[in-house]
Amino acid sequence: MITKDEIIAFEKEIADIFATGVIRAPVHLRAGREDALIAVFKEHQINDDDYVFGFWDSHELALLKGVPRAELKQAIIEGKSISLCFPKYKVLCSGIVGSLMGTAAGVAWSLKNQGKKGRVFLFCGDMSAETGIFHEAVKYVHNFDLPATFIVCDNGVSVMTDTRAVWGSAEPWFVGTKYESKIIYFKYTNGYPHSGLGKLIKF
Repeated sequence: MITKDEIIAFEKEIADIFATGVIRAPVHLRAGREDALIAVFKEHQINDDDYVFGFWDSHELALLKGVPRAELKQAIIEGKSISLCFPKYKVLCSGIVGSLMGTAAGVAWSLKNQGKKGRVFLFCGDMSAETGIFHEAVKYVHNFDLPATFIVCDNGVSVMTDTRAVWGSAEPWFVGTKYESKIIYFKYTNGYPHSGLGKLIKF
């Protein structure tokens, strides 16, 4: 499995490339959650049979799932950073909030009902976990005992808005509910801005 240092180095390389104006599309970089993500992949033994769904911040997920570094880098340079899709490696991502949650539940349903190998792991942010489609997908997966797990990566903000202020609660809605059995939750502080580098990049 790829190491923490390799993940950090990759994001730094992409940040440096983005700063030159070569990448003519949004890029969402992440730092500070490497240990937590590696732990999820190791503890759940995520392998070739499993599907990984993510959103606009999925460079790390692609690397951990086995997408070759060079292939991932090229996709990002081509402007696909927020919508990385590598069907060969069962990595599917989207830049649209909540867009893949129902899809993830559907893939889990199909795997179970067709008796196929594999599980589904969907990674999202703390504010995305507050959406209605997240609740519906988790409820469906829980009630039908489907092979899917939702991983909520909580950095405390939605872009620049304090998530707790929006929730009106110190904890996410699912804490203490039966749905926690289908959810992995961790907090982290992102070392990068929500998008880009926090400064104007001229193309």
